[in-house]
Amino acid sequence: METQATEFTPALSALGGALIGLSAVWLMASIGRIAGLSGIVSGVLPTSWDRQSIWKVGFLIGAIAAPVFLSVIVGFRPDFSVPSNNWLLIGGGLLVGVGVSFGGGCTSGHGVCGISRLSMRSIFATVIFMATTGITVYVMRHLIGL
Repeated sequence: METQATEFTPALSALGGALIGLSAVWLMASIGRIAGLSGIVSGVLPTSWDRQSIWKVGFLIGAIAAPVFLSVIVGFRPDFSVPSNNWLLIGGGLLVGVGVSFGGGCTSGHGVCGISRLSMRSIFATVIFMATTGITVYVMRHLIGL
């Protein structure tokens, strides 16, 4: 399988990053909560439902609806494909879930919110998952050839 280069989009990437940061600041300023997606998703599962789950459902609805709404308004739909098979995706998802459990949070919680609060735990976690990501991509693309 041939790997495809990712398109370089610095302006859109900066805008997306700014919007993610703004949403994290808004969530912290408005209700004092960290925008960690793994915690938000786990908080809407039927086994953990409580009064706090209402804002979490709203956050997830917004995260899904906003790009759909933007594509309707602007007419831009990013073209993407996942060059992998379903078993690798399922395995990767399970490994991410285990990592989130052991790491006490996900990339958005540690990377966006934790680093901005100068949390050494989050800085360390972010360095670890970024290094692991780079190693994984190198091994998968260059050593295994997927």
